[in-house]
Amino acid sequence: MSKIVMKFGGTSVADIARIRNVAKLVKREVDRGHQVAVVVSAMAGETNKLVAWTRELSPLHDAREYDAVVATGEQVTAGLLAVALSAIGVTARSWQGWQIPIRTSARYCSARIVEIEAAFLNERLAQGQVAVVAGFQGIAPDNRISTLGRGGSDTSAVALAAALKADRCDIYTDVDGVYTTDPRIVSRARRLHKIAYEEMMELASLGAKVLQTRSVEMAMAHRVPVRVLSTFDADNGGTLLCDEDDIVEKNPVTGIAYTRDEAKITLLKVPDQPGVAASIFGPLEDAGVNVDMIVQNISEDGRRTDLTFTVGRAELDRALDAIRKAAPQIGYKDLISDKGVAKVSIIGIGMRAHPGVAQTMFKTLAEKGINIQVISTSEIKVSVLIAEDYVELAVRALHSAYDLDAA
Repeated sequence: MSKIVMKFGGTSVADIARIRNVAKLVKREVDRGHQVAVVVSAMAGETNKLVAWTRELSPLHDAREYDAVVATGEQVTAGLLAVALSAIGVTARSWQGWQIPIRTSARYCSARIVEIEAAFLNERLAQGQVAVVAGFQGIAPDNRISTLGRGGSDTSAVALAAALKADRCDIYTDVDGVYTTDPRIVSRARRLHKIAYEEMMELASLGAKVLQTRSVEMAMAHRVPVRVLSTFDADNGGTLLCDEDDIVEKNPVTGIAYTRDEAKITLLKVPDQPGVAASIFGPLEDAGVNVDMIVQNISEDGRRTDLTFTVGRAELDRALDAIRKAAPQIGYKDLISDKGVAKVSIIGIGMRAHPGVAQTMFKTLAEKGINIQVISTSEIKVSVLIAEDYVELAVRALHSAYDLDAA
């Protein structure tokens, strides 16, 4: 007998028919003799509706009340699925985050899970009861409902799997696994049977929408095997997230990711002296702006240089405001911003053992006439900033250059 956590996203539980389908998938695992806990998202569109209502009443609403409102979407789904399971002969009970309890930090709207007290839930599972848990939520130190941020149900599921010491966490969604790149751009993209935690974390952080980054980080930290598969084609095996050692053949590049949510800021003629970087990025941190890629030109005269960095497109106005307010301390001559950029990345644990991977990327883009504006690297990733108009061309070219196209 295995212990399994099954997580279903909003599209999987979008209406009564789909909730009934989910109940059948859960029953199938119960009939196989498994202990099953289920984590559910709100029905598709419900969270957006609740958020809109809250913001319409007050743009500057209390974050605690915001969480109290938006957490109800998952509560409804959990109750409905428990009803659907009972209707087909499966013993089930719904659970909200505070009932388990799932204890979180006090940062409302984007809380982090601190602890899950799983003993009582384990007892219920051992008795043959399916636990249907409302995802995306927990209880803060002041005993108020807290939420984990958008996409937080993935994190709820992985954290619950770790606390229950589950054998596997199955994430059911509207895609049938993790692909080498976005199939909407590259028709010959291939579904991966296995992917290392590190690779998936890079893909998630660089624009792939299959899993939330924090859920992958948690799975890697607790070594929880995670499988991504389709609610509507559950027999195809999906993609397994696992340790690097469990992957026999390590290709130089596993996947290509991209994100259009980028904006570039360039400061011209910045004094080339100690403390200037701190005078730039300190105010950005204070303004809550996350800086991604950074490049500094070599100073010709040793006195002034140019510095370029990227931020999320939605944070551009806030970033520019923070820089302008700090202008006297920074001492730059001019400030230029550009929203028409995008980031394209190659990811693969095989990079560690294969030289020349970055050179292939640069050569491929050059052959297509695509100019690279900024470069950043890590041990298993190379990212470049290019003009947004060339994203699809770049992704297709790189996918072919690294022999990722399906046969």
